[in-house]
Amino acid sequence: MEDTVALSLDEVRALAHRVLAQLGLSERQIGPVAETIVAGERDECGAHGIYRLLSCAHTIKAGKVVLDAEAVVHDMAPALVRVDGGGGYAQLAFDLGRPILAEKARNCGIAALGLNNCVHFAALWPEVEALAEEGFVALAFTPSHAWVAPAGGTRPLFGTNPIAFAWPRPNTSPFVFDFATSAVARGEIELHRRADKPIPLGWGLDPEGNPTTDAAAALAGSMLTFGGHKGSALSAMVELIAGPLIGDMTSVESIAADEGANASPLGGELIIAIDPKSFLGAAAAEHLTRAEQIFEGITGQGARLPSLRRYEARARSLANGVRVSKKLYDDIRAYLD
Repeated sequence: MEDTVALSLDEVRALAHRVLAQLGLSERQIGPVAETIVAGERDECGAHGIYRLLSCAHTIKAGKVVLDAEAVVHDMAPALVRVDGGGGYAQLAFDLGRPILAEKARNCGIAALGLNNCVHFAALWPEVEALAEEGFVALAFTPSHAWVAPAGGTRPLFGTNPIAFAWPRPNTSPFVFDFATSAVARGEIELHRRADKPIPLGWGLDPEGNPTTDAAAALAGSMLTFGGHKGSALSAMVELIAGPLIGDMTSVESIAADEGANASPLGGELIIAIDPKSFLGAAAAEHLTRAEQIFEGITGQGARLPSLRRYEARARSLANGVRVSKKLYDDIRAYLD
């Protein structure tokens, strides 16, 4: 069994703060970025936990993050707001835009937040879950770097292009899903490479366009979408609505701007919040309760309900802390030496 290190969540948070500060990131950015990393580790999402400190370090050292970025809010319309992240991490821009998005959604029933010129390294579920905890139905989309071939193709065109959705539930945690439109998140392939483990067929192609189980070959070649042409169409949708629609880059443009640095993607994110109370008025509680029949129908037959695994992991981590790979821990600690 791989050697592991036991950490409390406070120790994970402190480690993230120390490493990010050592790398020169501004205090305003450190807090939101660190909380996203803590959330990933807490919910046993290994590819989005402290492992992401390595990608942060690489991206910062490559000069692809504005360390003292000042995000700027642009109030566009009664139901639209944009935040220019100034080349900093998306977490700071979201923190600034979220209360404005919430206010606009309550006033108009539905509102959209565009994040521009932001560095992205994390999952989207923290954003939509936070909005659902305020009572909103929420969706989020973002392109990335061109790592993924379209269905039937062999050359990278799309990003991993995740889609996230959250639904508020009475007296329990929100229903949340967040998945890449690629067959798997790129971080999962990287974790296989680090562990010298083969990847399943269907995750990627080698540089010659052949199916491969070699993680390094897939990273050098192209990833694949999930579900063939269906995942490919959804990935194209994400490119459009979180790229040109909000005046930001496509995945091809993002990787060109990267200039071979292999840093985290720079680009946009679209977040939509819908207020059930605006649609339903006094009947909102009744209809949200009626929606519970869907969740009961899923779990009642033993089927998997997305988000439950994370919440179960969260309870364990809050009670017992987490265990992380000693090699990963040592690699991260090296930035403090």
